[in-house]
Amino acid sequence: METTKILIGYAIYLPIALILTLYVSRTLFKNSKIYMLDIFKGREEIANATNKLFETGFYLLNIGFALLIMKINISSNSYQSLVEALGSKIGGFAIYLGLMLFINLFFFFRGKRKANEVPKPTSFPPTFVGQ
Repeated sequence: METTKILIGYAIYLPIALILTLYVSRTLFKNSKIYMLDIFKGREEIANATNKLFETGFYLLNIGFALLIMKINISSNSYQSLVEALGSKIGGFAIYLGLMLFINLFFFFRGKRKANEVPKPTSFPPTFVGQ
């Protein structure tokens, strides 16, 4: 009977983890195109390519982490312990996704700031004519 509850837990956890990952990813990378265009000074092709690479990495990290933490331990043979285990698992994954979202935003803002910095002129030692 415990195995059945664990399988039910997996059947609930996996779709929720995947849907959360898809939702956060679509929201982040749909809205990050503006930052990428600014970072790459309007060069749309490289901005879109970079954004797509970030998106692919985001999917790989988050789906991989969701699968890595998938193991569900039920303390007793009750639906209450199943719901509590799912709450901990899905809540922890949601917190992790939020952290990943903010880390990506940090990188976007950092890239935008670096792209807008005025390069400092390099100073060369003075040359003397006639020496």
